[in-house]
Amino acid sequence: MQTILSYFPGLDQTQRTQLQELDKLYRHWNAQINVISRKDIDNLMVHHVLHSMAIAKVINFARGTRIMDIGTGGGFPGIPLAILFPLCHFTLVDSIGKKTIVAQEVANALGLTNVTVVKSRAEDIPDKFDFVVSRAVAPIAQLIGWSGKSVKPGGSNSLPNGMIFLKGGDISEELKPYRRHCERWNIQDFFEEEYFAEKYIVFIPS
Repeated sequence: MQTILSYFPGLDQTQRTQLQELDKLYRHWNAQINVISRKDIDNLMVHHVLHSMAIAKVINFARGTRIMDIGTGGGFPGIPLAILFPLCHFTLVDSIGKKTIVAQEVANALGLTNVTVVKSRAEDIPDKFDFVVSRAVAPIAQLIGWSGKSVKPGGSNSLPNGMIFLKGGDISEELKPYRRHCERWNIQDFFEEEYFAEKYIVFIPS
């Protein structure tokens, strides 16, 4: 938790309490429904929570922004972002019911009224959003195929409406079709931990 606070010192007491509760909640639910590798649960706050919060280093979502998190699993990156941006609304989507159960229970326990959890495939969601976010779910072309139609044009944020993906490893081939209009940030420019050395934030406008 101290690591998170060192990168986000402006969090209010409610946000700090909610983030602190994540460790206990995910340990409880992960013992029943495996949504995080058992080997990785001790690294939850850096590998999952802080990783999700990296998106907040490239965009400060404006009040009323609507975001869909596809392939959310147990709630990443959607739940940490919902804590950071309580005046925005997050729709967390996953096709696997047991994962959405965990995401919903965690959101309920934290009192996150700005979160809706939906068991569905992303391509079946009829609503329109300002942004789609996702964390290491599928290749970029596939993510765009699933969710590109869900992003409405325009926007009132520092970035135009679009898709924000957390990706890892060598993504040069994935990015080739989009390199003329996408933006990419190395997360280690924001967080010094070695875990983030080859992890990126990719933005593709709608």
